[in-house]
Amino acid sequence: MKTIRVRYQGDLRTEATHLKSGNAFITDAPTDNEGKGESFSPTDLVATAALTCMFTIMGITARNHGLQPGEITGEILKNMTSGPRRIASLDVDIQLTGHDLDDKGKKLMEAAALSCPVVRSIHPDIQLTVSFDYR
Repeated sequence: MKTIRVRYQGDLRTEATHLKSGNAFITDAPTDNEGKGESFSPTDLVATAALTCMFTIMGITARNHGLQPGEITGEILKNMTSGPRRIASLDVDIQLTGHDLDDKGKKLMEAAALSCPVVRSIHPDIQLTVSFDYR
């Protein structure tokens, strides 16, 4: 069975549906590439996939090692190039607030984030910078 179905809606917009759950979302071309910028762009989804994957693997690691990471939040900055248009870099800031992590736990969480399948799939030409802030 296929995983995702995408339908082009016209005017540089798509609707993607997760076939198993039926959940759907819209993508829109960004304003700097002839779109309306009213939703995630396809390259925004690459950035989103990286950060959500990092958090998922961090969560699995925390559960498997009995760690208390507290609240995990983050932001990502996607930088584009032109000619050809592509993602040049992803700058990631991750905050762990209210955690109970010693140095070993912090290292486990950081290694988990950097080993997620999406991060491992990012082309080496895309510069990835990740910072961790423990509060």
